[in-house]
Amino acid sequence: MKPFRKNLAITIDGGGIRGIIPAKALTMLEAELGAPIFKYMRLASGTSTGSIIAAGLASGIPAADLLTMYMQLGNTLFKKSFGYWLWLLRGYRYSHQPLVDYFSPMLKGKTLGDLWKTKPSTALVVTTFDMVSNETRFLKSWKPQNQHWTVLNAVLASAAAPTYLPVIDGRYSDGGIGSYNNPCFIAAYEFTKHLGWKAKDTTLISLGTGRARNHVKVGEPSRYGVLKWLPAVIETHAQDASDQQALLVRDMYPDLDFRRVQVELTEPFAIDDPTKDDVLLKYGEEMGRKLLNDEYDLFTWRGSASPVTKKSAATKSTSRRQTSKSGSPKK
Repeated sequence: MKPFRKNLAITIDGGGIRGIIPAKALTMLEAELGAPIFKYMRLASGTSTGSIIAAGLASGIPAADLLTMYMQLGNTLFKKSFGYWLWLLRGYRYSHQPLVDYFSPMLKGKTLGDLWKTKPSTALVVTTFDMVSNETRFLKSWKPQNQHWTVLNAVLASAAAPTYLPVIDGRYSDGGIGSYNNPCFIAAYEFTKHLGWKAKDTTLISLGTGRARNHVKVGEPSRYGVLKWLPAVIETHAQDASDQQALLVRDMYPDLDFRRVQVELTEPFAIDDPTKDDVLLKYGEEMGRKLLNDEYDLFTWRGSASPVTKKSAATKSTSRRQTSKSGSPKK
């Protein structure tokens, strides 16, 4: 693996139980480093399940402990109890209480402000969608207006997946509803515009949660009912947005050491299916190997992605580069 530059930032996509994939990859990175990632990383950002991992890393929790949480919590959090079958009436399938009970002791009541004020300062950026103001909000540890938020509540606000988990404080839903299921662009914007980092001095590791392409046959969407459309819309929007955000970073920050790592899933995985943990672990091992071997995910706007090694990345990135325009994300 190439050495990191002066500054290290890590971002993790949303994807429900598929958070096992980046969590496993990060345990392999920590094993390679011989130390918790917290000792190297000064900015973490995540959306939905990615916010759980990012918040854990920013709080100094080893990746191995986060992976253990995923492996132990899945069956409890996504248990199909009596309330599950009433979701069409109450609006969500599961209670977030199992996540609160498990994760809260690990976070030790820390606020976003605590992460920033404790030396060395750690920037955490968590995405959530404000249904009242109809916009994505970015909860930032360095921003005074956000520092009263507990890390736990910020995570709950980001991970409140529509129809799966309840809305927080009557307004905050999953950060992946907007354009930031992959928060790599907001991370790059934050460390260049607000933290004063230079792209040429920074390594940004962006981990996906697996990409499933071409699993829908022609004619199938014509037969979709409401129950089929809801998860399909959420998943396809999140996947497309994740790819676009990676392209924006690649094209708008050419001097950045950008390491986007993704794995191709041979079958779709529901974000609330904890029965295939062993398969997800294997995908996590694949992602970890790619990360350690400098095999990054490069792709164009259309067509399937193909992994490339560091030797060919520069050539392919130049040949495929497209011009993109984007406004600055709200602060």
